[in-house]
Amino acid sequence: MTTPTPRKTRGTGRPTLEEVARRAGVSTITASRALRGLSSVGAEYVDRVREAARELNYVANSAARALARAQSDTVAVLVPSLTNNVFTDAIEAIHTVLRPHGIEILIGNSHYSRDAEEDLVRHYLASPPMGMMVTGFDRTEAARRLIDASGVPCVYMMELAKAENVYCVGFSQHEAGDAVAKHLIARGCHHNAFIAAQLDQRMLQRGEGFRRALQRAGMHEPDLEILTPAPSSIGLGCELFRQIMTRRPDVDGIFLGNDDLAQGALFEARRMNIRVPEDVAIVGFNDLAGAADCVPRLTTVRTPRAEMGRTAAHLLLSIMRQESVPTPMIDLGFELVVRESA
Repeated sequence: MTTPTPRKTRGTGRPTLEEVARRAGVSTITASRALRGLSSVGAEYVDRVREAARELNYVANSAARALARAQSDTVAVLVPSLTNNVFTDAIEAIHTVLRPHGIEILIGNSHYSRDAEEDLVRHYLASPPMGMMVTGFDRTEAARRLIDASGVPCVYMMELAKAENVYCVGFSQHEAGDAVAKHLIARGCHHNAFIAAQLDQRMLQRGEGFRRALQRAGMHEPDLEILTPAPSSIGLGCELFRQIMTRRPDVDGIFLGNDDLAQGALFEARRMNIRVPEDVAIVGFNDLAGAADCVPRLTTVRTPRAEMGRTAAHLLLSIMRQESVPTPMIDLGFELVVRESA
């Protein structure tokens, strides 16, 4: 038996949501909610609506819905990188929270460029999303004004700031750097270096925390810092470790601002026959994949990336629903994970 061709609408030639609802035997609003994956719709109705949509070859017109509501069922998430697990872990967690509410995320990658982020802000606010999540507080003044003037609820991730009408989820980068310095001092390291790449605001903040702790202890040596804007990588970690150890063989403690740099340092130490931690202690940051499997196992700062994404998404949901938010600044803290390298 030949299946009849679904009836088309006169205006667009496409099946409508009303036709899907009629075929499924539900109201239009129930059909809409079912297709958007809202948890408030029973599984039986979802199955009926989706089957009707398949039979009619129905595709939702999200542009029309957005125009009708002057807003899309989306949340814009702006991050500086999609190759760094720090951000992809957070994005995945955000998606798992928002998707059951029928909200899709639009991912903007600024590639660590403030100007590129400003362009992304302009682009997404042209068709305002339901909400936004942005990384940190370092951006152009124009981007800051656009966000503030848009009226779109916004949550800031990765950093903390106590200010009126600012909602943020993160931890203190300064305190994390401070904790690393105190750990190296406590284990008897006298000449402590800081090695950093990429040099985004969060990297600089953790370096500042490290520096201030050394200054308080009377142990800060300005020539034991290597800062480069080059992208962070294992290869760069190898290069910078060799550079600092060649220049200052008496270095006995090193804080590397990312785990990939620290892993490179471990590789290069073996090539240079430098013992870790006997000759030099090495500490990384973020506790990324592989940190616990290095030889020796890497001491590092574990950051709550997935928890940050989940918490930020729940906070944004509350703001979008105009619910009371008792704690606009949520400090998730960090953990210094002591392993074999320091």
